[in-house]
Amino acid sequence: MTPVPHGASSTEPRAALPPVTADAVEEAARRLAGAVQRTPLQLSRRLSEATGARVHLKREDLQAVRSYKVRGAHNLIAQLSEAELARGVVCASAGNHGQGVAAACRELGVRGRVMVPRTTPRQKRERIAALGGAGVEVVVVGDVYDDAVTAAREEAARTGAVVVPAFDDPRTAAGQGTVACEVVEQLGRAPDVLVVPVGGGGLLAGTGTWMRERHPGTRLVGVEPAGAASMAAAVAAGRPVPLVDVETFVDGAAVRTAGAVTLPLVRASGAELVAVPEGRVCTEMLRLYQVDGVIAEPAGALASAALGSVVSVEPGQDVVCVLSGGNNDVSRYGEVLERSLVHEGLKHYFLVQLAQEPGALRRFLDEVLGPDDDITRFEYVKRNSRETGPALIGVEVARPGDLPPLVQRMAASGLDVERLEPGSQVFQYLL
Repeated sequence: MTPVPHGASSTEPRAALPPVTADAVEEAARRLAGAVQRTPLQLSRRLSEATGARVHLKREDLQAVRSYKVRGAHNLIAQLSEAELARGVVCASAGNHGQGVAAACRELGVRGRVMVPRTTPRQKRERIAALGGAGVEVVVVGDVYDDAVTAAREEAARTGAVVVPAFDDPRTAAGQGTVACEVVEQLGRAPDVLVVPVGGGGLLAGTGTWMRERHPGTRLVGVEPAGAASMAAAVAAGRPVPLVDVETFVDGAAVRTAGAVTLPLVRASGAELVAVPEGRVCTEMLRLYQVDGVIAEPAGALASAALGSVVSVEPGQDVVCVLSGGNNDVSRYGEVLERSLVHEGLKHYFLVQLAQEPGALRRFLDEVLGPDDDITRFEYVKRNSRETGPALIGVEVARPGDLPPLVQRMAASGLDVERLEPGSQVFQYLL
């Protein structure tokens, strides 16, 4: 029995969908020819020098919609019957899938509605509207992706619109799997290692299925954000299970529940699943931008962020990382830099009880701060009814090893100092 795709109405009768196979992926590639771009496969000198391998980036951020999601969306919508097309389509999206659906709707002349959670950056919402034109409506609902999924199901039940799942449909996964076909054609051979980002699992399910059937010698690695590792949770439980807490920073992969369709395909592919801290993703985003001149969104940097930190590769191997999206709002770079500095051990926060008298801050600067330390945040409110008052002080050090001497100088000063640890509730407020 074919499982009902994630995001489809379980009460609506539907024909059995074809399974995801290498043949289905290749058929999707023929269907998408001319409808989506054949994105470049570029050698990354930075990552190659860092690992000793030949590391290539599959630049899906250079799609017209700036992500691979258009592949699955177009492949699904292009297979709908005339009656289904007349009813229109609806989808849930964290941003990129909605852009793919919007572009496909405009290309194929189909009406559509895109449900997005409030965490979806404004830049992505505006791009969905621009790509879809007058025939596509963007609706903001809920706080996380799964809230948008519920809204899409309700819309389908009310109007008869066809749900276009972001990942949990064989047609979506087959379309997304065409990335692997292009990689092998462009490289001229199968890579030794293929690393892809994972949210709900559509990309890994499609690429993994095709690689397992056509090139089983390739090592497959799926990379999830540490705060939203829903596929690993599903594999461990043997079924999709909702995460209790979801870190939404990597919005393109922040999925609470992995797909029922994609889970068995990911398991069958033999792919390794790893998780990367969000701070590490931020560091990679900055390196992509500053060194390589690539604007990647958080989910787009997942695969390459894993190299060297959680995924080891061997010198001389051909390694391909799928850079899955480039829909990043420039206003987020302040937070990206902050998270990166914290992750790298260069940014630290303290609550310091300062005497409410002239010269208290000067003594802190002279006695505690090192020559290369820099105060990047200072918040203090003086209250005359007290002898001391707490100051929130953010300090950036030049090297991670500069922290222990800083802490020692604080202890020697006699000041009442509390270090705010990353992961604490107060620290989460700062970020």
